[in-house]
Amino acid sequence: MDIKRIHHVAYRCNDAKETVEFYQRVLGMDFQLAIAENEVPSTKAPDPYMHVFLDAGMGNVLAFFELPNSPQMGVDPNTPNWVQHIAFEVETFEHLMRAKAKIEAEGVEVLGPTNHGIFQSIYFRDPNGHRLELAVNTQTPEEMTELRRVAPEMLDEWHQTRQAPRHAAWLHKKEFNPETV
Repeated sequence: MDIKRIHHVAYRCNDAKETVEFYQRVLGMDFQLAIAENEVPSTKAPDPYMHVFLDAGMGNVLAFFELPNSPQMGVDPNTPNWVQHIAFEVETFEHLMRAKAKIEAEGVEVLGPTNHGIFQSIYFRDPNGHRLELAVNTQTPEEMTELRRVAPEMLDEWHQTRQAPRHAAWLHKKEFNPETV
């Protein structure tokens, strides 16, 4: 299979217009197109919807469905609210901090920056309650090489123990030294 890229990722929204305006205003995304039907093309079910598409940069498309005849949207009660999120990359730490100030000026609560070892990020929610993350990469090529090297071992250990493997414990220390891992 030759997957070229993700064509789009779709989420549900409460109000398509409010959602588009938020992503345009707060994140600077361009509104690309809208598709509206009274019948679902794949199932032929009579269920009107508005499907909107936003340019998330570099060919990435973020889409939303407004479904007026469906029960009110909710969150998965069995998944912690920090797990499901959409993460967008910014160029520099300065860009991240400018974005944080802009988002806070919109009256949106922002958490962070949070240091993840190989990137730093901030978190906030869109008008639908979706958790969003803006991240800036801070890793070195050596750190990424090491993380790729230990990934299979970490996954195998996790699969057996369901406890965090220590192969990348250095991520949350100030310095990475390839000789000490």
